[in-house]
Amino acid sequence: MDAELVALSEAVGQICQLRGLMIATAESCTGGWAAQVITHTPGSSAWFERGFVTYANAAKVDMLGVRMFTIETFGAVSLETAGEMAAGALAHSNATISLAITGIAGPSGGSPEKPVGTVCFGWCLKEGVPVCERRLFAGDREAIRRQSVIHALTGLIALARNMP
Repeated sequence: MDAELVALSEAVGQICQLRGLMIATAESCTGGWAAQVITHTPGSSAWFERGFVTYANAAKVDMLGVRMFTIETFGAVSLETAGEMAAGALAHSNATISLAITGIAGPSGGSPEKPVGTVCFGWCLKEGVPVCERRLFAGDREAIRRQSVIHALTGLIALARNMP
């Protein structure tokens, strides 16, 4: 793991320990990479509760409680689905903060409305409302996935720092 991801892993651990938070991840296009980065730091069991890799739509529904209506209406790559994934990760775990990532990493699968590189994120605190964001990343599949992990973890740190 490169130095940037190691530093991010350590920063996630520090803020979660400081705030007494336990993380759950819900990942699609990153396939568990965010969870891998979080758990790189020794002692991460103190702040990482579980990760869901829900690549297929059925997995999003079965494991996270994402409504099929949401996927059919807005798409698997949408702010609405990312929000439900983040909320579902909390509802199906003992975590207190979550992140969700769903996107189109390519090289195929894009459309004019959602080109390759489109990634939607959700972050949520227990008993809170998900905060969601859509980004468009450039590069090949690996670059898009890496940027997605970095953005998701940076967003998690920001939410944890700004919580009441």
